[in-house]
Amino acid sequence: MGWDGWVALWCAVWGVAALVGYGMSLAGVTKEQRTVRLTGRIERVRESRHGGSRTGGISVVVSYRDPVSGREVRVTNDGERGDSVTAAWEGREIGVSYVRGRPHAYRFSAVPLEPGRGLWLPGVAVFLVYAGLVVLAAVERGWPWALIGFGGPWALSGAVYLPGSVRDRNRRVERLAALETVPGRIVAVLKDVSVDQDDGHTSTTITPVVAFTTREGTAVTAYCMSHLPDPARAYGREVTVHYPPADPAEFTLDPTAEHRSARRETIFDFTVLVVLVATVVTGVALL
Repeated sequence: MGWDGWVALWCAVWGVAALVGYGMSLAGVTKEQRTVRLTGRIERVRESRHGGSRTGGISVVVSYRDPVSGREVRVTNDGERGDSVTAAWEGREIGVSYVRGRPHAYRFSAVPLEPGRGLWLPGVAVFLVYAGLVVLAAVERGWPWALIGFGGPWALSGAVYLPGSVRDRNRRVERLAALETVPGRIVAVLKDVSVDQDDGHTSTTITPVVAFTTREGTAVTAYCMSHLPDPARAYGREVTVHYPPADPAEFTLDPTAEHRSARRETIFDFTVLVVLVATVVTGVALL
């Protein structure tokens, strides 16, 4: 079998996978469609242990109403339970999900999620089919087709994505201009050590935990992921916390750095779009 036969086989296999995936979605039997999604509410936030591990996120007790029995259920996020809860306060709503018939295997998400259709994997399969066709066209008709084939869809996606991204960042900048300021304190510093099984290299991850109370009286406990000098020695340090009243989870210790980050992200997105468009134009010019 020649190389073109192998590419055709590649496209056929992934094409069948895509058809199977879309067929399962139409039949309503994908894992996403069999997943029960609920809105849970944090009832209690447990104190973070200084020197402990960040695995599993901030320990919380979450309640939700069972859709079958109608009774209220209380669960915890001990162990591997989906997304880590990195910001918690009593009354915060988070997502709880489990595959129908397996309520003990519940998982958390940072926000309540809408029901899905399970189209992500079939979409990946379609992309792999398309990639095979582009490779086939590039080898048979010349490499400029690779520039057009790969650059074109990404440029189109970027052009569609960019306006919404800019609007989101503008809203983010507006929120940064209306932050509330309150005192906070680093109540724990978590330490995780991992060892690479191949070369034995050891890496250490330091995660400070900050606690603050909003002007509305909400006591927030959250991982402090950035803008904290010398985080390993931050235990007990007093800090100034800036947060948007609508969502304290989006707090920052350095609003100026957040402004700079928003500008850099916008410049980066524009640059990537320009490069993709230039790639397509170059491919067309070389045909």
